Amino acid sequence: METENYTLKEIEASDIENIHKGLSNPDVTRFYDVHFSTLEETEEQMEWYRNLKKEGAGIWWGIYDKQNNQFCGAGGFNGLDKQHKKAEIGLWLIKELWGKGILKEIMPKLFEHGFTALNLNRIEGFVVSENTRCKSALEKINFRYEGTMRECEIKNGEKINVDFYSILKSEWQQQNSF
Repeated sequence: METENYTLKEIEASDIENIHKGLSNPDVTRFYDVHFSTLEETEEQMEWYRNLKKEGAGIWWGIYDKQNNQFCGAGGFNGLDKQHKKAEIGLWLIKELWGKGILKEIMPKLFEHGFTALNLNRIEGFVVSENTRCKSALEKINFRYEGTMRECEIKNGEKINVDFYSILKSEWQQQNSF
């Protein structure tokens, strides 16, 4: 898949160093359930990507800058529920590339894939309540806040709240009918 400035390539085994670069940075993983200090530990994430595809539960892509083929981050779908036509969207970026508009450019392409190729009716986003940057970014691309799951997860021994957002196929179609 491509946008004006980025190419999205399905994640494969050879991407392990790029994945490690992002998911070993504590600023990138601060609000995530994963963090990998070594390349060997990152293999766990690579296995997760492989299993998503093998089990039909989702798919993730590496995001590359078209100008210099620089790895920017990764995004995709997991928790794919074909019966209810929904999936969770996820995205993370290399810290040095935060605030450069990548999310705003990539997300419409992910929406298009989700609502057409995967035939989804609903795309969900789950965000740790303290992650104000991510919540703001979701709101900018027309995700709707649906609520907060209070103390629903424990990370590093602390109870955390998770906000959930969604966008429906009908809302996406309405946005793109102009």
